[in-house]
Amino acid sequence: MAHVVVLGAGLGGAIMAYELKDQLRPEDRITVVTKDPKYHFVPSNPWIAVGWREREDITVDLRPTMAKKGIGFIPVAAERLHPEDNRIQLVNGESVAYDYLVIATGPELAFDEIEGLGPHGGHTQSVCHIDHAEQARVAFDALVRNPGPVIIGAAQGASCFGPAYEFLLILETALRRAKVRDRVPMTFVTPEPYIGHLGLDGVGDTKGLLESEMRGKHIKWMTSTRVKRVEAGKMFVEEIADDGSVKAEKELPFAFSMMLPAFRGIKAVSGIEGLSNPRGFTLVDTHQQNPKYRNIFAVGVCVAIPPMGPTPVPCGVPKTGFMIESMVTATAHNIGNLVHGKAPDRVGTWNAVCLADFGDGGVAFVAQPQIPPRNVNWSSSGKWVHMAKIGFEKYFIRKLRKGVSEPFYETLALKTLGIDKLKETTTG
Repeated sequence: MAHVVVLGAGLGGAIMAYELKDQLRPEDRITVVTKDPKYHFVPSNPWIAVGWREREDITVDLRPTMAKKGIGFIPVAAERLHPEDNRIQLVNGESVAYDYLVIATGPELAFDEIEGLGPHGGHTQSVCHIDHAEQARVAFDALVRNPGPVIIGAAQGASCFGPAYEFLLILETALRRAKVRDRVPMTFVTPEPYIGHLGLDGVGDTKGLLESEMRGKHIKWMTSTRVKRVEAGKMFVEEIADDGSVKAEKELPFAFSMMLPAFRGIKAVSGIEGLSNPRGFTLVDTHQQNPKYRNIFAVGVCVAIPPMGPTPVPCGVPKTGFMIESMVTATAHNIGNLVHGKAPDRVGTWNAVCLADFGDGGVAFVAQPQIPPRNVNWSSSGKWVHMAKIGFEKYFIRKLRKGVSEPFYETLALKTLGIDKLKETTTG
């Protein structure tokens, strides 16, 4: 009998447990360890922040579903991973032993790397967590009552740019509906070298599509920009030239700001030689398997992926939903192989399929593979993207509540977007 532990129960961890159930033997055990017993659908956080959703609309209590699937569930945060001992120490002093471990923790949000950034004692809002989104909702309501300048964007080192663009344009839509948009100057601040780079050197015509959206809605932007510090109502930034020199420093006033931070690995799995990189992200090979600790796998945002290439201001590579889904499927198959006495042979596609909602429209893109050069490099826009995002939300929440392991992104790519088949590959 093998005991497989999944550390984390976010977008990757929850479906990881379900897919493992399909791959393992009846006598094998699965246990999910997570700091939060309830899953919150993170892609809906921008809607929470403008009052289009409430917490209960996007929340799933995982315990009953896991119990029905015969999956162990421990809602206690991890204190420290001890890979040499094959155990996880929990914050309550207990430990969980494993034969195989899947790290699916997501990231730690590095607000502290910039003075004054973030909702925890800082001066900017966030949509990275539902608690942050609810706090942003309070600030949004205050903005509607007392309109003023808005700054939306991402800090240097960020790797998740899609939600910044989404929230920018969802906010713009919400302000128009509140009939105060004419009193809210909007500026997008990003470390990307150009609008629509997305940490991917663009996908299709994301540069043209996003620039057109922003021009049409009178939104200014600043690229290759580094945030120095944030004070109450003021953001101090540097515009960086191609050679890395500072070409301009600016003080930007704001009444409301939402800035995505850089990510890093959580402390429980960081600083372990051979397991994590200097930022705390987990090192994996093509089979999602750690090169040193062969019984440890990782999926999702916690996986170490090198940047696309040098940019004047550091930009990370995003881990999009389809990419995470393909990591999960490959990992479940590979652990299934191991418990059946076979070698891992499944490789995730690491394609990108993304729906970026803008409130009453949006942009969709497909990158196959995510890292160029690509076989598919496609993007499109329209009101259908907004409807597709709503459908995705309803589908994924239902999927978690029912405990099913059917893939979403491949179905979307095949049936909705008409893209060629996007399958995990088998080596050998």
